[in-house]
Amino acid sequence: MVALKLLGNKRLLILLLGFICFIALMGLTLGKREQMTWPEKFVMDSLSWTQGIFYKPAGYIAGFFEDIGQLRTIFEENKVLKQTLTKYARDTTRLNDLEQQNKRLQDALGFTERQKQAGLYTFRIAEVVAVNPDLLNNTVRINLGEQDGIKPNMAVMSVEGLVGRVKSVSSFYSNVQLLKGIDDTGNDSKAIAVTVKNRENETFGMLESYSREDQTLLMTKINPNDNMEVGDIVITSGYGQIFPRGIEIGKVVSRKQGSFGIAHEAVIEPFATFDHLREVFVVIVPEQE
Repeated sequence: MVALKLLGNKRLLILLLGFICFIALMGLTLGKREQMTWPEKFVMDSLSWTQGIFYKPAGYIAGFFEDIGQLRTIFEENKVLKQTLTKYARDTTRLNDLEQQNKRLQDALGFTERQKQAGLYTFRIAEVVAVNPDLLNNTVRINLGEQDGIKPNMAVMSVEGLVGRVKSVSSFYSNVQLLKGIDDTGNDSKAIAVTVKNRENETFGMLESYSREDQTLLMTKINPNDNMEVGDIVITSGYGQIFPRGIEIGKVVSRKQGSFGIAHEAVIEPFATFDHLREVFVVIVPEQE
């Protein structure tokens, strides 16, 4: 009993001493001091060193996972940006196509209105639906055919000028031979009788060939005494029984003596462009209807 009592008193004494030391330590640390005690320095250095050991790897790991999260976010943002740019490029291309088509149709409308006022021919607008890949064939296909009143050898033109003639016709489509397919040695090629605008009774010639290199037409059988000059506008004369008169073809860029020295020749720059045709007009003469 005495031993237990002494043991209990010893524990109480140790508790009181610990409490007194804690109070003393609080008094020392709570006061304003310029320097820390060596136990505080020791504890602080020990804790800082221990924290540094665990903090750096934890920081690296946290930074690694943070970088992975940022990469995922950047990847998603980049994906969205690519989709947006693709859609923007597609919409821009479509807008440009619509603007170009609108301009072409406005030009076509103005052209048909001017021709209607002239009252000479009827013009049926057609869309080019196919181009023959054979460079020697020089034909395109339009979406008008027999059901639309189209017949072989009808003249075909664009807003700029003569393009060619209808070569063959099916029920709903027609093949058009372009002017650059003119060849005086070909059996199915038709030379074009032409004259000069505003001097229809003074000038006569034939368009018989096309130069692929210069992209020009050759006019032959010109009378040496003809007053045709560079810059004159060449039109169809109507004497060939295929192309009606008065359709503009191009302008004279040069004139020289022919190969045999009897007649003159002239180089004609066509008004119409034969590549990338989109809309054309089939010229219907009243007696052809």
